[in-house]
Amino acid sequence: MLIENMFMAFHAIKANKMRAFLTMLGIIIGIGSVISIVSIGDTMRSMFTEIYKDVGLTQAYIYIGYWVDDVHQSDFFTLDDLDRIQEVFGDEIAYIDSNAFVSSKVQAGRTTMDFNFTGIDYNYIDVQPVTIVAGRYLNQGDILGRKKNIVIEEQSAINLFGTAEAVGKTFRTTIYGNTDEYNIVGVYRKEQSAFAALMMGSSGDKGTALIPYTILTWPNDYFYECHVFAREDVDLADFFTRLTAFIAKMKGRAPQDYYTMTAMDEMASVDSVMGGISAAVGGIAAISLLVGGIGIMNIMLVSVTERTREIGIRKALGARTRDVLIQFLTESALLSACGGLLGVSLAVGLVSLGGILFGIPVVIKPSIVIMAVSFSAVVGIFFGLYPASKAAKADPIDALRYE
Repeated sequence: MLIENMFMAFHAIKANKMRAFLTMLGIIIGIGSVISIVSIGDTMRSMFTEIYKDVGLTQAYIYIGYWVDDVHQSDFFTLDDLDRIQEVFGDEIAYIDSNAFVSSKVQAGRTTMDFNFTGIDYNYIDVQPVTIVAGRYLNQGDILGRKKNIVIEEQSAINLFGTAEAVGKTFRTTIYGNTDEYNIVGVYRKEQSAFAALMMGSSGDKGTALIPYTILTWPNDYFYECHVFAREDVDLADFFTRLTAFIAKMKGRAPQDYYTMTAMDEMASVDSVMGGISAAVGGIAAISLLVGGIGIMNIMLVSVTERTREIGIRKALGARTRDVLIQFLTESALLSACGGLLGVSLAVGLVSLGGILFGIPVVIKPSIVIMAVSFSAVVGIFFGLYPASKAAKADPIDALRYE
């Protein structure tokens, strides 16, 4: 019986192809929009997760709160403070530094470039792996001796010197008012997707290099932040709560005077924003589904009117009220499900094309596709219920007299 009803429904849709397509259009747009939005949101979440994994999910920045009025120099950090923290929490800390960072112009021969210098400790490579393509990484002697040695990023070396073979070369730059000659001891490469480079603010016009963080705390050795990577097997929430309390006590402050910004918190904020945007745009797409459902109900009412004699003949030949009801509900559900399938195809095609154009892997969950097609069928049944009920209740004698 179901197969017969589906065959009749296909025949009815085929008989009015253009009308059926226009009826399905609202469903196509609605389902296509919903799947596109959800897939783009899932793709963005996946990519942000990869970015945060790349920069380190276990890291945090701790500093005196901006809401604290009576801030003194003693509220900031020193190298001795970092040593003390390392002594107490050494088993739970993978890496610690001052999060030192400075931008400056560098000159090599006649070439001048803007550079971003990141101050690091010798074991920074353990938490932020890079490929050393020439020379070496910064070592403990460079850090403790505040040596003016640099590890330069590969493309930056090419832009500055015209070659990646930059080990042994020098450039001049001014850091904190002191102009000195800096030696290139290594060249590194860090693989990054186009999306990650965009989000991290990478620019071909600016060079990147790693420098001993002890140079960037000179001459007074005070710095604003404490930058920590916890070990991966540590309970992050508990650890950073204890660490913040320890720092506050060490500085003679209340724990609430210090702010701890973790990568997980930032990730949660991004996810919340993405979820809000998806919900808002998804709500707009849902309106399209509603309009599509109303369109199906309208066309089905027209179809019932046009096929009044057919209904009368079927009833005269013994068709029950339930048979007529199921026939029109099947047609309505099939019409909506076909619109849903076309909407899914449109969404998958557009999202996949976008992924190819931007060179990013897209996330399209099969569960969302199945749910969307099922929901479109439910929409068809819901909005087809009234027309089907009207057809089922038609009096066969009056239906046969209908002109």
